[in-house]
Amino acid sequence: MLNPQETEAQFEHRWWELMSELRQRFGKKPDLNALLLLIGVQELGQGAGPFSKEQKQDLMHIATCKLFSLSGYYELERIDEDGWPHYRLAKPVPFANLKEQERMLKWHILEYFAQQDNE
Repeated sequence: MLNPQETEAQFEHRWWELMSELRQRFGKKPDLNALLLLIGVQELGQGAGPFSKEQKQDLMHIATCKLFSLSGYYELERIDEDGWPHYRLAKPVPFANLKEQERMLKWHILEYFAQQDNE
């Protein structure tokens, strides 16, 4: 869950540290869509592609579900015969305005990469 004790400055610092690390790794700063695609590809575990436009959209959906599973909003339901994960909604994602949605997504991305570093 989002950490209520974390100040906005602490959150922004963690976000810019991650962006700096990813910029060094990939040669440019990724936007949110690029991060979702990266996470989706990683969760699929089948390499970097090539992927069709529709598959890229599916990968971004996988990433979003995986990220929101960190807070219990989605649960992995199954892996299909092609190795693609399928999630189901476990509880409604709280309504948020666009700015709140972006912050919530960024927080989940930070948590995702923190878990990857600990594995």
